[in-house]
Formats: sequence, C-alpha cells, structure tokens
Amino acid sequence: MANLTSKELSALKDQLDFEHTCIVKYQCASQETNENALKQCFDQYAGQHQQNFNTLLTFLK
Repeated sequence: MANLTSKELSALKDQLDFEHTCIVKYQCASQETNENALKQCFDQYAGQHQQNFNTLLTFLK
C-alpha cells in the first residue's frame, strides 16, 4: 500500500466519522419504529454504511 498524505488521512477520518454517524442514526431509527417495512429499510441502510466504513478502514491497515 502506498503511503497516504496527511490530507488523505484527514479525508479518510472525516468519511469514517460520517459513515459511523449514519450507522448509529439508522440503527436508532430502526429501533424506534414499529413499522416492519421501515425497520427493514433502516437496517439495510445501516448495513450499507457499515460496509462503507469497513471498506474505508482497509485503507488504514
């Protein structure tokens, strides 16, 4: 893996923070709703953001 610049590392951190925030918000929304269709959508969105987070994290390993 190539060395990342400080600007690239900062951008990765910002994006990881954004993805984490989305994960938490969608998980909370899923827990708050009683409607199964919404719960399923929120869980799917949280999962997509978790995948994004994990993918970005691989750039730091």
